[in-house]
Amino acid sequence: MTLAEARVVVEGLIFAAERPLSAKEIAEIVDLDKPTVEALVEDIRRDYAQGALTIRLVAGGYQIVTKPELAPWVEKLGRPVIHAPLSTAATETLAIIAYEQPITRAEVEQIRGVRSDSAINTLLERELICEVGRKEGPGRPILYGVTDKFLEHFGLRSVDELPIKSIGE
Repeated sequence: MTLAEARVVVEGLIFAAERPLSAKEIAEIVDLDKPTVEALVEDIRRDYAQGALTIRLVAGGYQIVTKPELAPWVEKLGRPVIHAPLSTAATETLAIIAYEQPITRAEVEQIRGVRSDSAINTLLERELICEVGRKEGPGRPILYGVTDKFLEHFGLRSVDELPIKSIGE
């Protein structure tokens, strides 16, 4: 396969994927090395510069999306760009989990000062958090962490891109 053919295949894979595809995954599918795939993706991204689409790196993988400045028009299609907002309780709980993961429900509740069952259940249903294991100790409580869907939702490559939390937060 020539590089021109590989470029078309890479673009097609990113477009057709239901989730972001990593350069490593693409490289394995098209039988190229990771740096070559990354260079092809960058070439595609440059070609998209004047158009409506872009390729973003999110949750460790590439995804073809419409440019953010098109959101008002995309919303008029009846397909809102942003999902229904989370409640304040769910947002607080999600922030705590994102920054403190892995964390138990009891630890979340200790930080928030209130029960968090409903908020955690909402976040699990939306697949923004998941069970990541169990804590050693009495009862072996479930540990929670954020998912790749969380990263996609907030346009992050990894949790390392979360804003730095201030002292006392």
